[in-house]
Amino acid sequence: MKILISTLLLSFALSSCNTTIGVARDMRQAGEGLEKAAQGKQSGATEDVGAPTY
Repeated sequence: MKILISTLLLSFALSSCNTTIGVARDMRQAGEGLEKAAQGKQSGATEDVGAPTY
C-alpha cells in the first residue's frame, strides 16, 4: 500500500514539474514578444524555433 501511494505521489510531482516548466516558458516567450512590440521590432518569426528550452 505504501508503494502504491509513493508511486502516485511521485508521478504527480513529476507531471506538475513539466507543467510548471511549460507555463514559465510560455510566460517568457510572451514577455519577449511584448518587449519586441514595445521596441517596434515585432516580426512573424521567432528566434528559438526548434528544440524546446527548459
